[in-house]
Amino acid sequence: MQVGFLGGAREVGRISISVKSEKTQVLLDYGVMFDHEPGFPMHVPPKEVDGLILTHSHLDHSGALPIFYIGGKTPLYTNKLNLDLTQLLIQDFIKLSGYYLPFEYLELKTMMRSNKHLDFGVEEKVGDMRFQLLNAGHTPGSTQVLLEAKGKKLLYTGDFNTTNSQLLTGASMDYGDLDAVIIESTYVNEDHTDRLELEKRFVESVTEVVEKGGIVLVPAFGVGRSQEMACILTAHHFEYPIILDGMAREASRIIMNHKEFLRDPKLFMNAMHSVDWIEGWRDRRKAIKSPGVIISTAGMLKGGPAAFYVSKLGKKANNAIFLVSYQIPGTPGKELLEKGVCTIDGKVRKVKAGYEHFDFSSHCGASQLKDALRKLGGKPKVFVVHGDEENCKMFAKWAKSELGLDAVAPKTGETFEV
Repeated sequence: MQVGFLGGAREVGRISISVKSEKTQVLLDYGVMFDHEPGFPMHVPPKEVDGLILTHSHLDHSGALPIFYIGGKTPLYTNKLNLDLTQLLIQDFIKLSGYYLPFEYLELKTMMRSNKHLDFGVEEKVGDMRFQLLNAGHTPGSTQVLLEAKGKKLLYTGDFNTTNSQLLTGASMDYGDLDAVIIESTYVNEDHTDRLELEKRFVESVTEVVEKGGIVLVPAFGVGRSQEMACILTAHHFEYPIILDGMAREASRIIMNHKEFLRDPKLFMNAMHSVDWIEGWRDRRKAIKSPGVIISTAGMLKGGPAAFYVSKLGKKANNAIFLVSYQIPGTPGKELLEKGVCTIDGKVRKVKAGYEHFDFSSHCGASQLKDALRKLGGKPKVFVVHGDEENCKMFAKWAKSELGLDAVAPKTGETFEV
């Protein structure tokens, strides 16, 4: 089995991995990187690819897939929930940056028609390879890939989280003996706060602001994080108005049609029925007039209705902005946390509202990543990806010295035999 790294090696973004046997080649994910313009993984001629396997909808894993549908119809394996959420995110991506993408809505449509839906734990064959998708606990529908060819067994974790959240059950970790593992390393240098402790602190902080007559803006990613925040507030019996805006609305509607992927469908439906859905500008202007919580995209304050809410709510000291998603350096959310400033009415100004970051991650923290490797059966070769360069190298070094495993942090373009 030959494993090639086309992107996402020593970086976060544009991840793609090629797995080849004598007769077959599949690609695991094919994402984009957001800099000033999108970056893509290394090119593979579509006619040489027998199947595409998608772990989840986030654009750093899915955003470049339509390239394979410009002239062809490569089968795409994922579940229906991932597929529908991916369509939502790629549509938005095309709409916001259509003028320099190598594909359009037509290719996205062909991609949707080329899907082969695969439930968790069901075995599928492509050429001389067999694989199954397992729950990854990262976003609704997210998967890990367990793949076998020529008697060799490979696990690709994708983005995964072994801790239960209000929205999802943690990743399943039953793989049997492995020959190779490709593992993410996003947070290998830090642990996350205990989940229940964090939820409690978040709900208490929100309640305090609202009870004093303020409004709390919770900028959150549209897929996963927004729904999680609504579930947390509902689970902790938060009694004040909760408003949902931005892409989170459409993503929530999609998830409602696939409740079997959720840890507690009843809690999710209660949360969705107790929030007020913003339908247009009149609702938005009304929402900023009375105390409550507004959950809105974009999670890093880069566009979306959240930018409007910040410009209105940021001017008053009794309001608060609680960031609950990862903040990339250079984004407005990161600027707010570091310098206390945001663009208000077209000018960079000091934010008078309170602001804080709550670390609601949907990735494993350092302890969980190390635990995951410790528990693997066999003596697998370890490939560390999906982290910045130092994190990838550090985790590979740890796996080598502490667990005695053959571990590497591959570079983009490198190929290995398993």
